Amino acid sequence: MLRLSAIGDVCNAVAVVQAIQRHYPQAAITWVVGKVESQLLQGLPGVRLVVFDKRLGWRAYVQLWRDLRGQRFDALLHMQVALRANLASLCIRARRKFGFDWRTAKELHALFMRERIPSVQGMHVLEGFREFARAIGVPMQAPQWVMPMAPEHQAWALQRLSSSGYQRHLVLCPSASLPHKNWLPERYAAVADYAAQQGFAVWLCGGPDATEQAMAQSIVQASRTGPSQLINLTGHTHLQQLLALISQATVVLSPDTGPAHMAVAVGTPVIGLYGIHNPARTGPYGSPYVVEVYHQHLLAQTGKTASQIKWGTRVKGTQVMQSIQVDAVIAMFKRVMHDLQLQTKVA
Repeated sequence: MLRLSAIGDVCNAVAVVQAIQRHYPQAAITWVVGKVESQLLQGLPGVRLVVFDKRLGWRAYVQLWRDLRGQRFDALLHMQVALRANLASLCIRARRKFGFDWRTAKELHALFMRERIPSVQGMHVLEGFREFARAIGVPMQAPQWVMPMAPEHQAWALQRLSSSGYQRHLVLCPSASLPHKNWLPERYAAVADYAAQQGFAVWLCGGPDATEQAMAQSIVQASRTGPSQLINLTGHTHLQQLLALISQATVVLSPDTGPAHMAVAVGTPVIGLYGIHNPARTGPYGSPYVVEVYHQHLLAQTGKTASQIKWGTRVKGTQVMQSIQVDAVIAMFKRVMHDLQLQTKVA
């Protein structure tokens, strides 16, 4: 299988890999995956990971060819249309090579494939990935995940949560990879303050990148909640620690980025914030807790609804996410609490 990036798509692809394993328990599965994403997948049962490090430039292709030299596979499931992945597919010898349909294919993807799955127009990304499994005879069933979590990471997360002294936990992952997909720090702070009033410890998480650190610090500065209840772990967790923390949290709040899909994969309720992308395509799969302004902006910009325009069309603009109001997110937070049968506390 070939899916190099990103974290959310890799999480979606795990469900497909494990559906194949359930149907073909003797199958030997090799997954060519990006270096960062491989950190999340370490220990995935029954899967050999071959890491493609894009930072190596052309040498990454040489290394991939060496890693797979002498191997021939029954099938290649090529789940990525990016040119980098298309070129990587040349290093993989397979009797059958499956790619996306002609309409979805771009960056010369169609030229690298011999067989194509049916159109994925109108589908969630995960549903599109599942078409690859169906192409090799795997019946369609509800997605299931068993994410790899080492005992030491689970113990670390449990120790952190229990040490806070709180029984309710909100994991807040505020930073997406693209700035225009981010919400405003003062609005995150307002939701964090509300959660704290409801007896939640709020765990602020993100990577070591300077922009993520700055976002986290802005949230802390805008919040009225003290450091014993708003705990800033930004830059202090790796992916598997974050996955373990999310798995033991009460709820996750995230824009359109990897942790939203990580939460789905471990069964933790997640509130997703969406404006640029259609959440029906890229939102947390199956989650009823999405606050979105995508459709209103799409209609304003194009005069068309999502059903009248090319699937996957993005909304343009750097201020789109500012249309999401604090009250809407708090209302969704209350809905999660109601569904979890958590009593609302008076502030």
